[in-house]
Amino acid sequence: MKTVSARCLILACGNTLREDDGVGPFLAAWAEERFGGEPALRVISRQQWTPELAEDLAGAKSVVFIDCAANAEPGSVQVSRVEPGNGTSGLATHHFGAAELLSLTRELYGKSPHTSLLLTIGASSLELREGFSEAVQSALPEAFRVLETTVCDLLNSPNYRK
Repeated sequence: MKTVSARCLILACGNTLREDDGVGPFLAAWAEERFGGEPALRVISRQQWTPELAEDLAGAKSVVFIDCAANAEPGSVQVSRVEPGNGTSGLATHHFGAAELLSLTRELYGKSPHTSLLLTIGASSLELREGFSEAVQSALPEAFRVLETTVCDLLNSPNYRK
């Protein structure tokens, strides 16, 4: 298998029909527009993370996972490092998280991105409707700023230049 190389991969997940859960795909679309044409950046948005994404991760030097966080303060914006989980045996793909995906990537390809970050936005509502709660809507400017700064730092890092 030939992996596609990217200096920075944005990997977002969420369901746009479940209110705040759609913030991941929304930020991914914003990043595609903001960084459009940047050859070192790839953006992938899915309803959920699945094992097939391991191939994309294997070709990335860095990754920014984006998701909502139901267990965080509504509207909070946080970036944290992600390390590979403790293995992939017995994983149910419905709950496949960033750490498990990194672990699978390492298991299958013998490597994973050098830098792996998780950007989360605290969800207030996961009801069946489109749009965002007031808390997430208010947090979007901060989320844009944090995502832009994070991606620019990764793209301009001397560790990741070709």
